[in-house]
Amino acid sequence: MKVPVVSELFSSGQSPEILFWVGCAGSFDQKAQKITKAFATILNKVGINYAILGKEEMCTGDPVRRAGNEFMFQMMAYQNIQVLNNYGIKKIVTACPHCFNTLKNEYPALGGIYEVIHHTVFLQQLIDDGKIRLKEGGYFKGKKITYHDSCYLGRANNIYEAPRKVLESLDAELVEMKRCRSNGLCCGAGGAQMFKEEEKGHTRINSERSNEAIGTGAHIIASACPFCNTMMTDGIKFAEKEESVKVFDIAELVAESMK
Repeated sequence: MKVPVVSELFSSGQSPEILFWVGCAGSFDQKAQKITKAFATILNKVGINYAILGKEEMCTGDPVRRAGNEFMFQMMAYQNIQVLNNYGIKKIVTACPHCFNTLKNEYPALGGIYEVIHHTVFLQQLIDDGKIRLKEGGYFKGKKITYHDSCYLGRANNIYEAPRKVLESLDAELVEMKRCRSNGLCCGAGGAQMFKEEEKGHTRINSERSNEAIGTGAHIIASACPFCNTMMTDGIKFAEKEESVKVFDIAELVAESMK
């Protein structure tokens, strides 16, 4: 894919209207790379003036801060802030709620003050403005979709409506899990748990959450976080339901449904 890079634009005297912050998962995880490609495809189709940092992008530091290494977090954060401020970045869009929360709520204290938007909110704005046009009776028409609330999007930042409004615009039937919105259950990956071995217990959290999703009778589990996406996919595999239930990010569903 041809994706503009900030340094290239900057060298020709241009700057992007929006920085697309890809994040570690979106850069390196094979499943999350599909989310990155889907969102970049949408931005290209709509004609948004955007760019990515490319090799200059470093992890926001969310996992190391959650795991307790404050020194490492501040080193990473200061490096990112220096790069962003040097390029005069004002507006950032990201498909990762962990990056979103850190950039929006934790960077300002260190001198990184930006308008940070999660991709579900951005997609909803584009649909409302008529910039994204969806196919009538598209692939998801009449299909049951259940949405899993990411902790860092929902409880941490109170974003519940935007993802659901995007899903409703797909002509799909939105079915809610018993635990949803502010009562949603974590997928099990937050707080740097994604990167450590699980502790002893009776049930994996992602299995419990995936079983709740399967119980709704949904054909598709929609997520808005690459970590949640991985955990729910693993849970579906563990339940041996890969044939009947699929896990997609909201950006993938929109990219598939665009005219």
